[in-house]
Amino acid sequence: MTDQYPIGQTGKPWQAAEKQQWFATQIKKRDYFEDIEPLINALKADLRVEQYGVLSYDTQYPLYALKSANWHAELPVVLVTGGVHGYETSGVLGALAFAKQHAQTFEGQFNLLILPCISPWGYETINRWNPEAVDPNRSFYTNSPAQESQLAMDYVNQYQGSIALHIDLHETTDTDNSEFRPALAARDGKVNHNWNIPDGFYLVGHTQKPQAAFQKAIIHAVQQVTHIAEADEHNALIGVPVEQFGVINYDATHLGLCMGMTNAPYVTTTEVYPDSPNTTPQNCIDGQVAAIEGAIAYLAAQ
Repeated sequence: MTDQYPIGQTGKPWQAAEKQQWFATQIKKRDYFEDIEPLINALKADLRVEQYGVLSYDTQYPLYALKSANWHAELPVVLVTGGVHGYETSGVLGALAFAKQHAQTFEGQFNLLILPCISPWGYETINRWNPEAVDPNRSFYTNSPAQESQLAMDYVNQYQGSIALHIDLHETTDTDNSEFRPALAARDGKVNHNWNIPDGFYLVGHTQKPQAAFQKAIIHAVQQVTHIAEADEHNALIGVPVEQFGVINYDATHLGLCMGMTNAPYVTTTEVYPDSPNTTPQNCIDGQVAAIEGAIAYLAAQ
């Protein structure tokens, strides 16, 4: 047994038996059908609700997209995704709060396309992976190993030519170090190296299209409602050098990240820190909404 994680052997990637052993330890902790589906259905008066697929696990999870009620084909599309990592609660609830607050705000200016909970099983079990020990947010590429990613891509692709902005809502949590990174290292047969968990909000831009002014505008908007993470002693966040205050960059396309699945010129991934003593669950949701508002405001000004 490895010191880092109770499943598998040191230096040996998991096979089917270890993945099944991991799956057997997962417990349902909350309910997608009680918590999230009613919030989606409540928006039907102001937005079009489309079911874009079903996740086929032991439970069948319907997947939903919210669209502007008055969709104008000639307008640019603002894509908001949440719950790619289902356990990151403010990503899901932030997407839904934005939908509720701004269903008609951008009428005649932008089409809104919102996928609020891409990974319902992850939401229920408070998990980063899907039941097959696959991370959906490393699986946004052709012939994806994750149903969650493939179904989202298949749906979003029909709007590919019109998407001007994509903002993907995430959290960085203390459990990244206590559970998810050790599990990842064990699964892949590697040595785990934890990172410093940033205290506060930050953004992950796309290395191939960093759009520094766009990222800065979002940080400014979020600063009005919650605090921004300071760089650590290495001038880094989660082990990545800081590009500017509150912003790091990843090559989203190479890594198979959700924010890399479109040709949108403006893309970013939010990271909220819900475990901070300086925040609350509602403050985290407000931070996500402010990030979306700041992103759209910047786009509107261009």
